[in-house]
Amino acid sequence: MTPMTHPSLSELAHRFGVATDYHDWSGRHTVVDAATLVAVLAALGVDASTEESCAAALSEADRRYWSRPLPPTIVGRNGTETSFWAHVTHGDPAHVWVRLEDGTVRSGVRQADNFTPPFDLDGRIVGEATFVLPADLPLGYHRVHLSSGGHETSTPLIVSPAWLGLPPRLGARRSWGLATQLYSVRSKNSWGIGDLADLTDLAVWAGFRHGAAYVLVNPLHAAAPTRPMEPSPYLPTSRRYTNPLYLRVEDITEFAYLPERRRVWKLRADIQSHSNKIDAIDRDAVWAAKRAALKMVYRVPRSAGRQLAFDAYKAREGQALHNFATWCALAEKYGGNWHNWPAGLQHPANPEVADFVERHGRAVDFHRWLQWQLDDQLADAQSHALRTGMPLGIMHDLAVGVHPDGADAWALQDVLALGVTGGAPPDEFNQLGQDWSQPPWRPDQLEELGYQPFRALVEAILRHAGGVRIDHIIGLFRLWWIPEGAAPTAGTYVRYNHDAMIGIVALEAHRAGAVVVGEDLGTVEPWVRHYLHERGLLGTSVLWFELDHDGHGGPLEAERWREFCLSSVTTHDLPPTPGYLAGEHIRLRHALGLLARPAERELEDDRAEQAAWMAELRRVGLLGAEADEENVILGLYRYLGRTPSRLLALALTDAVGDKRTQNQPGTTDEYPNWRVPLTGPDGAPLLLEDVLADRRAAALADALQRATEPGPQ
Repeated sequence: MTPMTHPSLSELAHRFGVATDYHDWSGRHTVVDAATLVAVLAALGVDASTEESCAAALSEADRRYWSRPLPPTIVGRNGTETSFWAHVTHGDPAHVWVRLEDGTVRSGVRQADNFTPPFDLDGRIVGEATFVLPADLPLGYHRVHLSSGGHETSTPLIVSPAWLGLPPRLGARRSWGLATQLYSVRSKNSWGIGDLADLTDLAVWAGFRHGAAYVLVNPLHAAAPTRPMEPSPYLPTSRRYTNPLYLRVEDITEFAYLPERRRVWKLRADIQSHSNKIDAIDRDAVWAAKRAALKMVYRVPRSAGRQLAFDAYKAREGQALHNFATWCALAEKYGGNWHNWPAGLQHPANPEVADFVERHGRAVDFHRWLQWQLDDQLADAQSHALRTGMPLGIMHDLAVGVHPDGADAWALQDVLALGVTGGAPPDEFNQLGQDWSQPPWRPDQLEELGYQPFRALVEAILRHAGGVRIDHIIGLFRLWWIPEGAAPTAGTYVRYNHDAMIGIVALEAHRAGAVVVGEDLGTVEPWVRHYLHERGLLGTSVLWFELDHDGHGGPLEAERWREFCLSSVTTHDLPPTPGYLAGEHIRLRHALGLLARPAERELEDDRAEQAAWMAELRRVGLLGAEADEENVILGLYRYLGRTPSRLLALALTDAVGDKRTQNQPGTTDEYPNWRVPLTGPDGAPLLLEDVLADRRAAALADALQRATEPGPQ
């Protein structure tokens, strides 16, 4: 550890929201290495390498603060007055008003006391005033205007719901839903990978047959259209756009008018044959076949109405779609790592990029068209889910970040921190920490832009959804930044304006009539869970982690679980419950060298924890003295029904008896993460048609349906 060598470093880190110390998962106080602070501040555009540079940076931060007439962004909640500062020449009068997003003007802004001494800004004496916005401003994205000394300026104002809660369409009753990795759920008609048509059928089965309220899917974010295609849905090239692997080619309107339909069916038959011969999802082969078919459909002339619809989609998406499609076309020509492209192509604003688009217009337009088709099929999936009885329908999953070499990192590089990656510090389950290799948002740049990139992202994922699960929602409060080349243990936390980030999520969800679930597992400051509950966002509970830490240390009794959360038995970062009961999560981590303790000790502790849960099931009458695996799993899900949790989730892998882990954190190619097809208890592949007729799946679904019905259970 390198000690802090200059006193200004701590103050500078504090100014920019960089933690100089923290408590780890075991409660141990840890002081952050000075080298880490210097590297993280550098990623924020601050030179902190010497005491002199720190002092200069502090002075510049003061100048920047006092030279601003208004804050970069003002954030408030409806029903509550919002105060903010304004800077004017000392003694000059100031007039403040609000222009709402509908164009109307609101006055009623009052001034409050502010005794901050004035500041000498290059001979101009600047005073600070405090203004208070009225509590009855409507929800939305507005602007605060300031007029003083003959000058007028404005800044964004975000007014979000004080409380989001559950959407009215869900009602007061508790609900359950399926959780699935869509790519693994293949059908007789899909192309070797689960697609949006399969999602529609799965939602109809769960909702119509078994009363499910939603289907939670893995992130459907776009991957680079190059080989090898990144398998992790949590390391996408873009979070705003969707992976065309999930398209059902035959459901595109123009397919009916394609003369070469037999060629498409041949491509589908070939990829199905290939997929049946291997024990993995082969994204590269699937994309090669689908891309060839989609190219044929793209060339089919569109009707006048369909062309207008395409034009409307492009107009709605604007520059963001243009940048994404341009990156995809560039990636197909120069490779998927934009850092290795010719220098002139490494920033979307460069004239060389415009020249490329001019010369490769059809290639760029093809990728726009793909996203239009995805938008249509996502809308159809949600529409079918709702029309067949689901109150929520599809619940999407929002990944923490994006691939450092991908489309969003290219298009949004001025808003992302370079030279660091996001991750997680060591915790009980991942004892070496995690480096997700993703460039994090720069909190200062987000604020400068009125959070527009984040707003657009949240609005896009909720456009055709009844809910969103936000992976590692703690990252909207503070995120673990790791300097480039350092171990995950050598990072520190950087804070974000959580009132703004959570406020935007709540505002967009309110407008969409959607529920928000935050994945708040791992190392979480206790106040964060209270804050999420206070704002009406659901947390996450996983049965194996619900222990009575304040009492006997065993299972937390069902009635003491949180009400405002989504509860499940397992998660995608653990084996399905059949595998977990067999200790596969420990054996796998031991084989991969991911344990900090001997495997025997881990297995011994795991057996003790499982025995405690079996005893708890027997205590409440959900398990007999002797029970096989299927009855144990049924008992565990019935136990979820005893909790007050408003949403319950059934993992599709548990429903069909699958044992294989979908993802092992801390690995990439050491294990076939995100490439494991759905299988049954015997390890044989299962098609969607098999799932819809599966006795075991129906029994678990019916158990959760009964558990969430009103009245005594």
